[in-house]
Amino acid sequence: MRAAPNLRFAALFCVFLLLVIGCNKNKDEVAHDQPRLTANVVVQDVAFHSSALNRDMPYRVVLPKNIGSGKKYPVVYLLHGGGSSFRTWTNDSDVARFAESGLILVMPEGDSSYYTNSASQPQDRYEDYIVSDLISDVERRFPVAATRSGRAVIGVSMGGFGAINLALKHPDLFAFAGALSPAVDVPSRPFSAKRTEQWQRHNSIFGPWGSKTRQDNDPFILASSADVSRTPYFFVTCGEQEGLLPANRKFATLLSQRHFRYEFRTIPGDHNFNQWNAWLPTLFQSLFQHIDRQLT
Repeated sequence: MRAAPNLRFAALFCVFLLLVIGCNKNKDEVAHDQPRLTANVVVQDVAFHSSALNRDMPYRVVLPKNIGSGKKYPVVYLLHGGGSSFRTWTNDSDVARFAESGLILVMPEGDSSYYTNSASQPQDRYEDYIVSDLISDVERRFPVAATRSGRAVIGVSMGGFGAINLALKHPDLFAFAGALSPAVDVPSRPFSAKRTEQWQRHNSIFGPWGSKTRQDNDPFILASSADVSRTPYFFVTCGEQEGLLPANRKFATLLSQRHFRYEFRTIPGDHNFNQWNAWLPTLFQSLFQHIDRQLT
C-alpha cells in the first residue's frame, strides 16, 4: 500500500527531468544559433498565434536586404527534418544566400509532426497550421506574392515528406515542390521490432496500420490519384548511401508512369546536410525555372 506514493513521486520526477532536458536543449540550440548569412540578406524571427495548433509558433524569415517599395517577392517555405528546428536551415546550410536573388525564405517550426494533422492529437493540426495560419501570417507581414505561381515548398527528410504531401494535397498553393531525401515511405512502413518506438510515434501521427488517415497521408496513394495537370513541378533527390533510396526510386517511377512534371536525381552521399547543401544550387536553378519571378 505504500508503493503508490513512491510511484507517483517517481512519475513526477521523470516529468521534471524531461522538462529540464527539454529546456536545456532549447537553451543550447539558441546559444549556438549562428545563421550563415551574406551581406545582402537579413534574418528575422517571428512568433505568431496559430489557430490550428492553439498556441504560439515561431518561424524564421530571410529576405533581401534592400526590399523594393511596393514590390512583391516569390516565397519559398523551407521545412526542416526530424530532430531539427526552424533555425536549422540557416545554421546548417547556405540557403540564405539565395534570398539575394529576390526570394523571401520562410522556415517554420514543424516539431516532429511530418507536417500533417495528427490522427490521435486533435491539438496537433500541423497541416492546417502550415497551409492556413502560417501562409496567411507571412502574407500579412511580408511583401510576398499571394499567388500559386510565386509560392514554393522545399523540405529535407521529414520536411521532404511534408513538401511532397502538402503539394499533392494542396496543388492550388504551390508551383514548385522540392524534396531532398524525403521520408516518402513513412505511412507505408511495416512494423519492425527494432523500431517499436518509431512505430508508436508514427501510429500517433498517421493512425493505425491500414487506417484511412494513413491512406490520406501516403504520398504513393496521393500521387496515384492526383490530377497531374494541376500538380506543381517536383524536384526530388536522394543520396546513394541512404536507406531511403529504394523508396525514393519507387516514388520517382510512379511520377514517371503518371507523367508528372518532375526530376529525380541521386549522387553519392548520406542522410545529412553535407549532401543537401551541395544540392542547393541545382535545386534553386530548377525552382527559378518553374516559379514566376516577375511579380508586382
